[in-house]
Amino acid sequence: MKNSILLVVVLCFLFSCGKKETPFKVRDYKTVDIETLLQDSLLNVRALEVYENNLAYFATSSGKVGVITEDADGKVGVLDYKYLIQLQQDTITPNFRSLAGTKDNGFALSIGSPALLFKMGGEEDEVVYQENHDKAFYDAMDFWNDQEGIAIGDPTADCMSIIITRDGGNTWNKLSCDILPKAKEGEAAFAASDTNIAIVGDKTWIATGGKASRILFSPDKGKTWEVFETPIVQGLETTGMYSVAFYDALNGFAIGGDYTKAADSSANKIRTNDGGKTWQLVAQNQSPGYRSCVQYVPNSNAKGLVAIGFKGIDYSNDAGNTWKHLSDEGYYTLRFLNDSTAYAAGARRISKLTFK
Repeated sequence: MKNSILLVVVLCFLFSCGKKETPFKVRDYKTVDIETLLQDSLLNVRALEVYENNLAYFATSSGKVGVITEDADGKVGVLDYKYLIQLQQDTITPNFRSLAGTKDNGFALSIGSPALLFKMGGEEDEVVYQENHDKAFYDAMDFWNDQEGIAIGDPTADCMSIIITRDGGNTWNKLSCDILPKAKEGEAAFAASDTNIAIVGDKTWIATGGKASRILFSPDKGKTWEVFETPIVQGLETTGMYSVAFYDALNGFAIGGDYTKAADSSANKIRTNDGGKTWQLVAQNQSPGYRSCVQYVPNSNAKGLVAIGFKGIDYSNDAGNTWKHLSDEGYYTLRFLNDSTAYAAGARRISKLTFK
């Protein structure tokens, strides 16, 4: 009997029998400190990406690409704006709204026609994809891995424009509408923050907007597609999802609204917990109103969210049910470095945000 009791005690010690797990407790940020890294009256940034070792890149509306640096002492700065890389094709100065990268190369994609996709990091910066179509307008770009990437844009036919690379960005091919869901009348996307695409593993979610605002979903890195309806505000060219984020394969959040009615919060925030198949409105008639970007706080168990836009910065620690307005300072997009620090970019400046 004693040996049996001893065995039970040992097993319970090893496997935590009867032990109550401490419930996860997300941080409750109350303020945000803002440090301006770059300020310029002509600066306009909607494309921003953070890579390893807190190195970040940004692309501007005037065709420039810059780097946010951090020295050995942890001091953050931006390479002199006057000497940023200036990309140009013939006499065309690209207006960049999309930026993504692999371990070897960076890629910047312009809006409008011709659509120009630049590959950077080689001996010379080069255009690896060009699309001459009067309706060409690409909105966002991302990579699944160092070989495979995707960019999405407004329809030029009867489906969303989707281009994919399978060779590290050297070549890009546009998907046929035969394998994509048919776009609804007035359905497009917004090049507001380069966050129309969310990727978790092989799974991909694309947020459309306008007169119809839906989720295009691919479980296999763009080989097959299906479409899911959403309850977010839609019906006008200026309505719908402007940004989508996924914490994991099940939990996602999207935000938007109507930038011409920025205070309207009646139906501009939606959430899913089944991988995007169904979505529910949250925080109806509660601030924030229109926002152009939403991101999950890292290590927050899908509870922490920050939304940002030209009307300010807002934070939720309960998966979007309630929100706290942290600042009136306006930006277009942000990316987290860790669970308390992010970079934000917008009109006339790029900043470092520290949440406390």
